[in-house]
Amino acid sequence: MTNAFQPGAADAADGPLGPTAAVAKPAPADARSVPLPAGKTVLGADEISRALTRVAHEILERTNGAQDVVLLGIPTRGVPLARRLAARLTQVEGRAVATGSLDITMYRDDLRLRPARTLGHTAVPASGIDNKIVVLVDDVLYSGRTVRAALDALGDLGRPRAVQLAVLVDRGHRELPIRPDYVGKNLPTSQREVVQVLLTETDGQDSVLLGAEAGR
Repeated sequence: MTNAFQPGAADAADGPLGPTAAVAKPAPADARSVPLPAGKTVLGADEISRALTRVAHEILERTNGAQDVVLLGIPTRGVPLARRLAARLTQVEGRAVATGSLDITMYRDDLRLRPARTLGHTAVPASGIDNKIVVLVDDVLYSGRTVRAALDALGDLGRPRAVQLAVLVDRGHRELPIRPDYVGKNLPTSQREVVQVLLTETDGQDSVLLGAEAGR
């Protein structure tokens, strides 16, 4: 059993997927050439790495060494975050932690208002999620409606023993009674502000930006 994480090592790789189908990286080949949004940087690459390391330790402490844990990332950026957390858990425990993705598109409560949506990908471990501790992973927690949709989607896949929520950023302004179990960064915001998470796998760099809503 390894006693400490190696900072940055888990971020450089996808992390083990465990007994689940591989999920293709969503980043385009020219991701680094895509113009990035403007905004104040509130988290840099090193801070994101440290936040994920802390969250991984908390998961280990609260789940008996990640026994029976399945990490399910909510597309898009929740998927690479789940992989990074799995890599950190594996580095400590010396065994693979199952990961996957959970598409919530058809479970959104605004689907009838915006019916034209691109479906994401759902991939769960071959052993399923029944009687497992499922940790949903997302980049930003805001109103709570995405998590509500994820819970509905999860219910159609099986019956976990428990469901927990890990987010990189909690920006507040909840509209539903949903609270995260693990938080990388609590970020006070106004509803006029926009929080943008950028990850190397999808955007070519790691950072969290805070800016004003377009047109304001």
